[in-house]
Amino acid sequence: MSSTVLRIAAAVIENEAGQLLFVRKHGTSAFMQPGGKIEPGESPAECLVRELEEELGLVLSPAELTEIGRFDADAANEPGMTLDAWCFRAPLTGVPAIAAEIAEAIWWDPTTSLPAMAPLSRDFLVPFVLAAR
Repeated sequence: MSSTVLRIAAAVIENEAGQLLFVRKHGTSAFMQPGGKIEPGESPAECLVRELEEELGLVLSPAELTEIGRFDADAANEPGMTLDAWCFRAPLTGVPAIAAEIAEAIWWDPTTSLPAMAPLSRDFLVPFVLAAR
């Protein structure tokens, strides 16, 4: 794979009110679904389980994830980079608590506007959620 492609895993997490969990990393403006870069030897599901625990304190197992699909999108925070993104639905298993590189976590109603949204979320994941309703 080209060095301009980041392999990531991302989670769509909804609360009981139908709001989606979005995070924003330190030093950035774009909100996105939680997740992160896949490490060598790690499956996309294993990556997502690790990232959700590291960044938000949410503990899950790969068996609790439901695959949505694999998408290519522009990276929100790395100019010139693209994403090869494995995306999953993940259950809400606790109260998210920001940690690691996360500056902010919000619950967002997908029928309202969010000013700075990552391309993966805007072009694929939010439309997926809205179409599934």
